Amino acid sequence: FCRVDPYGFERPEDFDYASYEAFFSRYLVVLTRRAVKWSKLLKGNNSIQKSLKVKRYIRKGIPNEHRALVWMIVSGAQANMEQNPGYYHRLLEGEKNAKLLEAIKTDMNRTFPDNVKFRKTADPCLQHALYNVLVAYGHHNKAVGYCQGMNFIAGYLILITKNEEESFWLLDALIGRILPDYYSPAMLGLKTDQEVLGELVKMKVPAVAELMERHGVMWTLVVSRWFICLFIDILPVETVLRIWDCLFYEGSKIIFRVALTLIKQNQAFILEATNFPDICDKFKQITKGTFVTECHTFMQ
Repeated sequence: FCRVDPYGFERPEDFDYASYEAFFSRYLVVLTRRAVKWSKLLKGNNSIQKSLKVKRYIRKGIPNEHRALVWMIVSGAQANMEQNPGYYHRLLEGEKNAKLLEAIKTDMNRTFPDNVKFRKTADPCLQHALYNVLVAYGHHNKAVGYCQGMNFIAGYLILITKNEEESFWLLDALIGRILPDYYSPAMLGLKTDQEVLGELVKMKVPAVAELMERHGVMWTLVVSRWFICLFIDILPVETVLRIWDCLFYEGSKIIFRVALTLIKQNQAFILEATNFPDICDKFKQITKGTFVTECHTFMQ
């Protein structure tokens, strides 16, 4: 068995290899079929027009070999990069804010300690790329600078694009346009969206909303990491990437849909909780197991 997944993450001690193998052998068939369709769609000219067909394709998952390119195109990052040649490198060569550098450095070793590609001993060590992307972004968007959570997102972008400049422009698309005010100092967008989720749960899964209210559990307590980390380190990698496929194309509504799916599918389980810590624990548990690993069915 491979202790490290294709993205460099070490698998936990209690990893269920048998059920993962069973899932992946089925999923591989799907991936192969999708890859053929995507190759036809892209036809070597690397452009995509938004359409219902493309939306359907993206919801069914972008094959890994096309993922970076498709994210770049549909998010508008590609166009921005082409309109600003050399901008990324100028940011890295310019004057630096010492406080910002310090904050980013502090988080370097905390970013994916379980990923072999981010270790000091790795060659190339992705910490350098991550540092550069975050430093450039902090100087590009001074209103945001750097705040926790961004390191994980930039790290994932680097794993997929294997390219600093592309990761920078994708980060800009996410923080600047797709998730406005999630990472600003007041995090207004984030707070609003968590409240919106609470309202949606009231409508769609009222029993769970009622349980939360009865025990005084704030939504931010159980879902803030879902929103801030965009499900990184919460759901399995393949599932996160499928969510991000939709995020870059359709925007933040996918985050609500994923959250609602998790809550709705596990309603009976959550309702077994009888107190505050119990509820928090249930919310941790619903992000593990076969339901979330089977990313194709999960996304449907």
